[in-house]
Amino acid sequence: MSADVPEQQQQKQTTTAVKSFLSGGFGGISAVLVGQPFDLVKVRMQTAPDGLYKSTLDCFAKTVSADGIRGLYRGMSTPLIGVTPIFAVSFWSYDLGKKICYWATPNRESPKLTLAEITFAGFFSAVPTTLLMAPSERIKVLLQIQGQGGEQKYKGPVDVIRQLYREGGIRSIFRGTGATLLRDGPGSAAYFAAYELTKTALTPKGAKPEDLNMGAVLFAG
Repeated sequence: MSADVPEQQQQKQTTTAVKSFLSGGFGGISAVLVGQPFDLVKVRMQTAPDGLYKSTLDCFAKTVSADGIRGLYRGMSTPLIGVTPIFAVSFWSYDLGKKICYWATPNRESPKLTLAEITFAGFFSAVPTTLLMAPSERIKVLLQIQGQGGEQKYKGPVDVIRQLYREGGIRSIFRGTGATLLRDGPGSAAYFAAYELTKTALTPKGAKPEDLNMGAVLFAG
């Protein structure tokens, strides 16, 4: 009987890791589909020559007029391919960060993680995701800013990678990785800390955060 306990715990941990990975993946797909048009307009507003767009709505209108609705999703394949595993790895890494906290404090009095430990796990989740996020964002932006009246330099994500590698090697593809970590590390730490605190606040007395309904979890997220 006692020999079965560690095996059951290991199976439970594996199941939790898989759930975190899949949940993050589906969350990433949803985030890209909803946010891509707004992200494209933001990038174009930031990089367009003065006077090209009068407002955000004008940028939307001119993009649709020139390229149709599909124009709002220009460059989406890269974040869709990249962000989906990024979200998945983020949640998986967050769970791994929490396990590191437990491993570092074997004699802890309570299984509940402190706010500092949750913050650490949140920051830790950004470390592996940065290796995916930095090149993905670089490729996405290069695709988004073309097609504003000038000549199109890139044919697609693969062509961007090919040309970047030709121009500066692997370092060119991963340019901006350090800045991305400095941006996303504190952001991930704050997000997961707020997420856990909100779930705890919404949990009825005597219940567990895992028992919250979908609406409460979505609100916390």
